[in-house]
Amino acid sequence: MAFAETFKALSDPVRRQILELLKKGPLSAGDIASRFAMTGATISYHLKILKQADLIFESREKNYIYYQLNTSVLEEILLWISTLKGGDSDVERT
Repeated sequence: MAFAETFKALSDPVRRQILELLKKGPLSAGDIASRFAMTGATISYHLKILKQADLIFESREKNYIYYQLNTSVLEEILLWISTLKGGDSDVERT
């Protein structure tokens, strides 16, 4: 996983809001767009960035694409961050 892409995706408040919406369950692009005062193209751009960062994935059902949160990537990030807060014994002294 590329942490740079993940953190870039998380840096935008709109994308964080989209993730918040998706934690309640899968939504179509139209459902997501209806909650924002921006164009469908702008929402598509944000969804694309989130997909590239593996924070969400999509599934197709008939004529709709549903987006869903990818919790495994978030768990990896939390695990990595938790290793950073280790005690002094984790740091090699020179």
